[in-house]
Amino acid sequence: MSDYSNKRGRLRPAPENFLTAEQIQQVQSGRRDFLRRTFASASAAMLATGAANAYADESVAKDEKYILNKPVWGTTLGRPVSEPPYGMPSKYEANLVRRMSPGLSAVSQANVAFAPLQGMFGIITPSGLHFNRSHQGWYDMDPSQFRLMVMGQGNLVRHPKVYSVGDIMRMQPVSRIHFIECGANTAMEWGNVSVPTVQYTHGMVSCSEFTGVPLLHLLQDCGANLDGVRFVMAEGADGAHENRTIPISLVLSGEVLVAYGQNGEMLRPENGYPLRLIVPGVEGVSNIKYLRRIKLGTEPFGTKDEVLNYVDLMPDGKLRQYTSLMECKSVITSPSGGQVLLDKGLYNVTGIAWSGRGRIKRVDVSFDGGVNWHRARLEEPVQNKALARFNIPWVWNGKSAFLQSRAVDETGFVQPTLQQLVKVRGLRSIYHNNAIQTWQVEETGDVRNVELAHS
Repeated sequence: MSDYSNKRGRLRPAPENFLTAEQIQQVQSGRRDFLRRTFASASAAMLATGAANAYADESVAKDEKYILNKPVWGTTLGRPVSEPPYGMPSKYEANLVRRMSPGLSAVSQANVAFAPLQGMFGIITPSGLHFNRSHQGWYDMDPSQFRLMVMGQGNLVRHPKVYSVGDIMRMQPVSRIHFIECGANTAMEWGNVSVPTVQYTHGMVSCSEFTGVPLLHLLQDCGANLDGVRFVMAEGADGAHENRTIPISLVLSGEVLVAYGQNGEMLRPENGYPLRLIVPGVEGVSNIKYLRRIKLGTEPFGTKDEVLNYVDLMPDGKLRQYTSLMECKSVITSPSGGQVLLDKGLYNVTGIAWSGRGRIKRVDVSFDGGVNWHRARLEEPVQNKALARFNIPWVWNGKSAFLQSRAVDETGFVQPTLQQLVKVRGLRSIYHNNAIQTWQVEETGDVRNVELAHS
């Protein structure tokens, strides 16, 4: 595996980018000596076999082998662009993939696949790396047989209709960039469980350009009595029949989409092909995949996952329901847990921030565990209810450091510390952890997940 290089500092990627499951388990148990040996052996093996270094560092760039002697790609014909017909990533990036967490899955079909945040750039998540939460597995449904029904209680819908996928695609579309985050993202941090990498701490968030039709247009097409509607229920067609209550106010804003496109192509089957609901800013479970039914009502529908799951157990023993808004949040993705700083010098500290309330206004970064904060640079475009990328230069002097990021959104909401969150929410929560994340850079260069008592 190659080094990621900058002008003065070099950074090893997180271990899950190229280790086996058994090796990852060893890394998680704290065997850093094993990790260093693995890094060394992997690099030596790649050089010995002549594998290309896609991010050639300064020492390799000066090597006669790579400068004076032309490699095979400089003297031969390449493959035609039609082979393969669907473009694929480089084989040297084959280890940047979603990762599973069997401990979070009751059965093999009800699983979670975490996005590799530590190896991605910008704000758009490639469709093949989008995180996935399946309640009963995924399906590749025949769009010619798929239907979406719009109905309502009483006289709330004057002309109930059934739409085909073709009907939806003939309507005037819009395209918008939004994040989707599972309500349980960062859940393990509630229990002081230090999972090793950002892929496992925050990897249940992704961001895409979605194309579809505003749900409001469908309701108007059906003659919905919008003055009398207070809530909408959305239901999926898969075996789990996931269904959720959505306030009509979100629909009336025009933001809620019945989507068929993602990142310029049709939705992937794992992401809800051929139709899914996009409800910007709320927890992922409300973004119903395989959308088959919309029902209008005057009261919350109290669906199975609104009374049994996706509720917050508060300190007084009461359950907090219908708290789907995803609050302002950020995380440093590099350097982050599992990575290794190979020498002193200049590094680019980068990460992502997002808020279900709107746009990100500012991100501050601390290198001393929150004692001092420095304004990071937000990269354009900064979109509404979408990931925002931030960058800030940092010179590592070889001493222990504690890296944190703190986001502020356009409403003025400031991302809290874990201690601030616990004071309000207690210690028995699972969902909606938007606390500041801390990565410790040790004097050895190893980066690990820690919790600071005073943060």
